[in-house]
Amino acid sequence: MAAESEPTLDFHPLTPARWDDLEKLFGPRGAVGGCWCMWWRLKRAEFDAMKGEGNRQVFKQIVRSGEPPGILAYAGAEPVGWCAVAPRAAYPVLERSRILKPVDDEPVWSVVCFFVARPYRRKGVSVGLLRAAVQYAAAQGARIVEGYPVEPKKDSVPDAFIYHGVAAAFREAGFVEVLRRSETRPIMRYTVEGAQP
Repeated sequence: MAAESEPTLDFHPLTPARWDDLEKLFGPRGAVGGCWCMWWRLKRAEFDAMKGEGNRQVFKQIVRSGEPPGILAYAGAEPVGWCAVAPRAAYPVLERSRILKPVDDEPVWSVVCFFVARPYRRKGVSVGLLRAAVQYAAAQGARIVEGYPVEPKKDSVPDAFIYHGVAAAFREAGFVEVLRRSETRPIMRYTVEGAQP
């Protein structure tokens, strides 16, 4: 039997005009557990207090601010995937992480999370999103794009635990590991071609 071909995808920054597409993709649960991609942006107590509708409203305001906080993947007109990418400063929770604290003083953009519609999982959507995220960040002046994927110890891990992405997808998109403070959490970087120090 022939292998199933990867879907043909288009990628677009999340602008206010595409908000309805994000809501359609995320569904009523805001992707997972009312997150609405706010996990890395809020202190734990704030996140817990605003889980669900509160997070949705705050994230919608971020989108309305005019700075796209990530990339949507489309199969035709259907939104099928999401990747959050922004300057690392947009994610204050990273600063408080023992494992994901800064590698050095270099300014980086960070890829912190993915959400892919169930029928499109394990079909290369994350790799495409990563490539689109690098292109978008580079167009905004980024020299380094950083990610914090999971490298599972076993083959099968529930999707809910790999919202950071998996290291294999980052490698396929051209990222290289630069540091590992935890056995399963490499810090990986993509250096933009032609970037000047």
